[in-house]
Amino acid sequence: MILDFNENKPVAVVLGAGAMAMAIVRRVAAGAKVLLGDVSEKNLERAAEAMRFNGYDVETMVVNALDKEQVYAFAAKAAELGDVMWFIDTAGASPSQATPQFIIDLDLIGTSYALDAFGPVMAKGGAGLVVSSQAGWMGHFTEEEENTLALTPTDELRDLPMLQPDVVTGSGKAYIVAKRANHLRVRTAAATTWAASHARVNTISPGIVMTPVAYDEFNAPGNTYQHMIEAGACQRVATPDEIATAAEFMLSAPFVTGTDLLIDGGTIAAMRSGAYEGRRDRR
Repeated sequence: MILDFNENKPVAVVLGAGAMAMAIVRRVAAGAKVLLGDVSEKNLERAAEAMRFNGYDVETMVVNALDKEQVYAFAAKAAELGDVMWFIDTAGASPSQATPQFIIDLDLIGTSYALDAFGPVMAKGGAGLVVSSQAGWMGHFTEEEENTLALTPTDELRDLPMLQPDVVTGSGKAYIVAKRANHLRVRTAAATTWAASHARVNTISPGIVMTPVAYDEFNAPGNTYQHMIEAGACQRVATPDEIATAAEFMLSAPFVTGTDLLIDGGTIAAMRSGAYEGRRDRR
C-alpha cells in the first residue's frame, strides 16, 4: 500500500513524543517526512502508529535527550532524511517527576545540546521550537545570571556555581531555572548558530496543559495547580491542541525568531499583579 508517491519531502523532527509534541507536529507535517525521537521505545511505537493511521510518513529513533552523542546522532539522522524544516523539542521532566539535578540535566543542558545539534542541520527557512513553560517567567535573576545562562557553552553548564545542588535546592527551583534558561539560550541560538543556517528558533511557555505530566503535578503535595487555575483569567486548563495552535504560528511566522510566547491563561499576569496571592489567601 503506497500512500504518498512524493519524494524529497521536507522533514519535521520531534524530540519527546508526548501529547503536546504530537499535537504540534500534526499541525505542520502533512506531506512531510516525520522523525520522532524519544527515550521510550513504547512511546515511540504508540505515537508513530497513531500518526501513520492518520496518513503521516513516520520514522522513529530511540534517543536519550540527556546524552550529547545520541542527540547529535539524532540530528544527523534527520539531515539524512532530507531538508529539516521543523524541529520541535518537548523533552523534559516536571518537578514532581524528578530530582533537581535531573531537571537541570534534561530540561536545561539536554535542551541546549539539542539547540547546538540542530542549528547546523536546519534547512534555509526552517524553524525550531522549544516547548518551555510559564515557570520560566516565575524566577528573579540578575542580569549577570541571565548572561551566564545564555552564553556559557553547553559542555560547561554543569559546572556553573549557580547550578550546583547546594544552590538549586528543590525541583521547583530547578524547573524555574531550566525554563528561563530555555528562553535565554534560544535567544542566543537565534542570533548565532541558527542564524548561520538562515533558520528561526523560538520558545513557547505553556501554562497548565492537561497531559499525563499535569496529572502527576495535580497529585503532588499542595494545591499549587488549583491556585494557578483559579487565579488565571481563563480559570481552566489548556488542551494540547490549543497549545499547538500557538506553536503553529511560531513555526510559520517568517519574521519571528529568538523570542518566547507565553500561553498561560493569565497565570503570570495574576502573579505579577498580586491577584494570585490574593485569591490563594482567601481560601
